[in-house]
Amino acid sequence: MQDYPIGTPGTPWSEAEKKQWLNAQTVKRSYKEEVIDRLPALPDNYEISQYGALPYDESRYPLFVIKPKSFVTSLPTVLVTGGVHGYETSGVQGALKFVSQHLAAWQHKCNFVVAPCVSPWGYETINRWDPLAIDPNRSFRENSPAPESAMLKAMVDAIEEPIHMHIDLHETTDTDNSEFRPALGARDGITQDVWDIPDGFYLVADSGKVELDFQKAIIEKVRAVTHIAPADENDKIIGADVLSDGVISYDKKSLFLCGGLTDAPYVTTTEVYPDSPSASDEICNDAQVAAIIGGLEYILA
Repeated sequence: MQDYPIGTPGTPWSEAEKKQWLNAQTVKRSYKEEVIDRLPALPDNYEISQYGALPYDESRYPLFVIKPKSFVTSLPTVLVTGGVHGYETSGVQGALKFVSQHLAAWQHKCNFVVAPCVSPWGYETINRWDPLAIDPNRSFRENSPAPESAMLKAMVDAIEEPIHMHIDLHETTDTDNSEFRPALGARDGITQDVWDIPDGFYLVADSGKVELDFQKAIIEKVRAVTHIAPADENDKIIGADVLSDGVISYDKKSLFLCGGLTDAPYVTTTEVYPDSPSASDEICNDAQVAAIIGGLEYILA
């Protein structure tokens, strides 16, 4: 793992290093143009609601959710989250694509709650962290220090219907090794494990409720769109044991991951690989959509 240009190796960052890191970040794309302006027209029973705004710039970073105007209690409720890590583009655009192209066809089978871009500052700066140098996807807990996580948690906790399926849309990119893991090691003053970035799509199940047939159904649906990541020489993906083709698991609640946000019996985190020579933006977005549909087909079968 390469050295990081901020901080002293072996010494966790103080507020001064965090500020130095923040000052080095720049806006590279527009949340308004690429997300807000692309919020689609919805079926009659659905609405776009604002559930918060990031305190860094409330007018620039409103937070939106697409949800039913009234939930049908006889239908399962499905939560889709994207952009928890703002730099993982297809999580955001895949969620929007599902809503714009597929929500109408599925609206009478499930109640859908879709938060397409949880971390808009991270989206604009193409960042894993928020401006406080906090990873939102390790921060879904009570009294969370990450406003992105706290506001999403409050919105989801307020849903009266039980969540039946939660799919959290992510990417694993080459910059995980070139930028984000070195930054994490520098911030915390520790040495980070090194692993190869998987070439292909994979899923992260919740180790407490893997529901392997559910994971396999999603993998098979995505396989028609893009290739599935192979295990490495140690039969692992990103350091975790492979449970099935393209499936690993984490203890999501203990790690305060977005996938542990609810008590849904069916939970998975997608991981698309946008840096593959055979990938494109469209393929990555379509893989996210296929993952959602694969999960829906399974839980409704």
